[in-house]
Amino acid sequence: MQLSIIDEKLQIEFTCQEQLLAVRFHKLWEIPLIHIQQVTTAEPQSNWKELRAPGSFVPGLIKAGTYYTNRGKEFWYVNRETNYLTIELQDESYKRIILTINDNEFWQQRLNEAIAR
Repeated sequence: MQLSIIDEKLQIEFTCQEQLLAVRFHKLWEIPLIHIQQVTTAEPQSNWKELRAPGSFVPGLIKAGTYYTNRGKEFWYVNRETNYLTIELQDESYKRIILTINDNEFWQQRLNEAIAR
């Protein structure tokens, strides 16, 4: 996946494989920066009570798709890596987006600077 900031929006562009695993029908996801509340790189909490609908899950390999939790509707695309990027949202259908990306600390800093303006 590729992240970018264009026209005051975070853009998340998924590869075809990522779209298939996450059962995401749109290649590009745009989120206005004003809808981002907080961005962290801490390991997100997960438990067995989450309901996946739709998506993919292979323990220890991948967790991808829409999950309904006690926190609300969340989008996960994580693998066995530990470089998490958690984006807390407001005024969006999803409450959180949780990703694993190679440059998670860079994106945490960049997004936090962008939303502080």
